[in-house]
Amino acid sequence: MSPESCPALVLNADFRPLSYYPLSLWPWQETVKAVFMERVSILSEYDREVRSPGFVMRLPSVVALKKYIAPARRPAFTRFNVFLRDRFECQYCGSHEDLTFDHVLPKSRGGVTSWDNVVTACAPCNLHKGGRLVRECHMYPRRRPARPSVHELQDNGRAFPPRFLHETWRDYLYWDTELEP
Repeated sequence: MSPESCPALVLNADFRPLSYYPLSLWPWQETVKAVFMERVSILSEYDREVRSPGFVMRLPSVVALKKYIAPARRPAFTRFNVFLRDRFECQYCGSHEDLTFDHVLPKSRGGVTSWDNVVTACAPCNLHKGGRLVRECHMYPRRRPARPSVHELQDNGRAFPPRFLHETWRDYLYWDTELEP
């Protein structure tokens, strides 16, 4: 196992992941640096070691920050966060393929780019709707677009576990899936 395949799960001082999606992971170099700077506590380790002429250290697999970082009160409006709010699903047909975002009230009709006016749409639905109003094309979003809470985005992120979850992370993550050894 190379050090590059040994990321560390990073927990806040309350032992919760900083984020679920994307999962808060640091590469081994950043983790070792944080250990030396005494910014984190090591909670679990890999069997893999790194060495220098006068030093040997098992690579941390789970670390917790020593100082609590308060989560953002409001999530940033980004394309990724819109997709996460909508669970990576077209709000018109339910597809998970070729996703874009759509202005419910088209920009050409005075619509703005905001949480309350943008939904996830697959490219075919977005193209079909075009610059028309929802009532003109009879395409209504499955859920009314709204600003999500940070908690809602975190919950939605738990629905999309990463492909690899190390066994030492098991006690700190809450997914209904098998964890790989």
